[in-house]
Amino acid sequence: MRYEGTVYRPPSEAYSLIVQVTIGCAHNECTFCSMFKDKKFRVRDIKEVLEDFDIARRTYRRVERIFLADGDALVLKNDKLIVILDYINKLFPECERVSIYGSPQDVLRKSVEELKELREKGIEIIYIGAESGSDRVLTDVCKGASRAEIIEAIQRIEASGIKASVTFISGLGGKENWKEHAIETGTMISQTEPSYVGLLTLMVDPSASLYKDVKAGKFEMLSPEEVLTETALMLENIDVKKTCVFRSNHASNYVALRGDLPRDKDMMIRQLEDAMKNTGSLKDERFRML
Repeated sequence: MRYEGTVYRPPSEAYSLIVQVTIGCAHNECTFCSMFKDKKFRVRDIKEVLEDFDIARRTYRRVERIFLADGDALVLKNDKLIVILDYINKLFPECERVSIYGSPQDVLRKSVEELKELREKGIEIIYIGAESGSDRVLTDVCKGASRAEIIEAIQRIEASGIKASVTFISGLGGKENWKEHAIETGTMISQTEPSYVGLLTLMVDPSASLYKDVKAGKFEMLSPEEVLTETALMLENIDVKKTCVFRSNHASNYVALRGDLPRDKDMMIRQLEDAMKNTGSLKDERFRML
């Protein structure tokens, strides 16, 4: 396979065939993110993309899952995405699902009907970074989308029959805005009821623009215990009626949580409370990774 730069994928796509449809991220201004700072965004030539699928077909006997990278491959218009999806369906009849990164802006440029068209062609999951439910935090980190816009994007994905896998970041509000970040994130999840929620914990790489604020004392990171308190408050403010798969088992997290909401909400809060009483069980900083 041919890859340009470092390739990132969601944890659940560890065993997927990954093909870059775009290079980098079209927005690429989030202050906490260092993932695509070494790349200039561009859309790959469709011919190159299809050639990569040809290479994969000759290389792998069975491909059950495919992930379309980079940061927001959903930025492509439907006519180009459908060419890719039709080719996947032709080459990999055994493929069970195709997944893709999409920013809130990408989603909002597509109608529910256009998203349904992608679902019919094989897109099963759109991974979307919400990061926070707080407008204040979203503005501070230069997310490029408001709370209302993110809510509309998630609801549009779910209405199309595609599953939304939404990522939030513990600690993103810092010490100043942790409570608002927790509560507003919980209420956003309640309002959107996504199929999946993934919770990471903030780690700031030196290449991220937020790093300067951390070093200058303008942004105060939460302690591990404060992260757990924030997470518990967020869970307390989640009230969903349909099943939402909740995971906080990323390498950045201090405590691994796995459960289905609303069923396992109280159980996960108890796990956090137990961890706060026994801080020796928290993941050591040396073993945390982005």
